[in-house]
Order: sequence, then structure tokens, then C-alpha cells
Amino acid sequence: MGLEYTHEAGQTPISEEEMSGLKIKSIILQRELDEFELLNIIKAKAWLKKQKLTPETALSESFMKKLHKKMFGDVWKWAGVFRRSEKNIGVGWVTIGRELKVLCDDALFWVENETFSQTEIALRFKHRLVSIHCFPNGNGRHSRIMADVLMENVFGQEAFSWRAAGMVSADEERKTYIAALRAADQGDFAPLLKFVGA
Repeated sequence: MGLEYTHEAGQTPISEEEMSGLKIKSIILQRELDEFELLNIIKAKAWLKKQKLTPETALSESFMKKLHKKMFGDVWKWAGVFRRSEKNIGVGWVTIGRELKVLCDDALFWVENETFSQTEIALRFKHRLVSIHCFPNGNGRHSRIMADVLMENVFGQEAFSWRAAGMVSADEERKTYIAALRAADQGDFAPLLKFVGA
């Protein structure tokens, strides 16, 4: 009997092929999967604290793949590898590399020219990164940590609290967060800035 993977509103379903990439075959419950992923993410955050990153390093495909692998590599065989399937969100999988390069170039321009506030640069980057949806799963968590990387490693500021540590369950915090993302989809970043306390 395999794991019955369930997803909340705003999360991406995992295909049968991607599910076969689960490294820990003893996992049969969603909460077990969530726990293993969280433990892996905690290890990734500890690794991140030791990294010295320039804007060019942080805003690179190789770093983002490496971060995703650090976050999920203990759990999924495909961690750190761009998806090769279409999803309910995101660009066509064959254009991921190109779209990510455009985003990284844009973000470097924003940083160098102070186009937006530091907080808004991090949130705009996070929003576009998750809309590209580079990986089979974990894109929301990866994009939030990437926003934190920009805040801490690039700008020397405090990381975002994201108000709810895991934001996995469909509670009021998650609903507020998803609504803020939907507003950002329409070009209105005020709710997302408010959500992070900016």
C-alpha cells in the first residue's frame, strides 16, 4: 500500500511517477511525509546559515537547484531537478530554465538599481519564482526560503516570519497568505507586504 498524497488549496498535486521518487518507503501517511520534509528543511536552513552568498550566486539556477536538493533530498529522489511534467500552475516545463534566467536577471537589476524596497524585491522574486514552479513539488516552501535568502544573505536584513511556520494546513493564516498571493498575481503586492509585516 502506497502513500495517499493529499494536497491543500494552493498546493500542487504530485504525479504517480513523481510519487515513485519517494526515498523512504515506510511513509504511508501524509503527516509522516510532512514530518520528514520538515526535518529535511530544518537541516537545509542550518546549511544556509553557513553560506556566504553574493547576489549573483544566490540568484542563480545552480544555487536554487542546490537549495531545493538540500531541502528535500533526504525524502525525494527528484529533489533539485526541474520538473518534466505539466502542472496546474507554472510555465511549460520545457521553458523553466529560460523563465528562471529572465527572473534572476530582473532581480539582479532590481537589487543593483534599488527598483523597489528590499522587502518588495524579495517578495516579487518569491512570487515570480513560485509562478514558474520549477520543481515537481515544494515550490512554495522553496520560494519562501529564497525570499529569506535575499533578505538575510543579500540585504543583511531579518528573514520573514511568514506568520505560520509550516503553512501546510488550510487555516486562516494560509487563507490570508493565498489571498495575498492572488492579489500579487494581479500586480497588487500590498497584501503580501502586509502579510509579512512590511
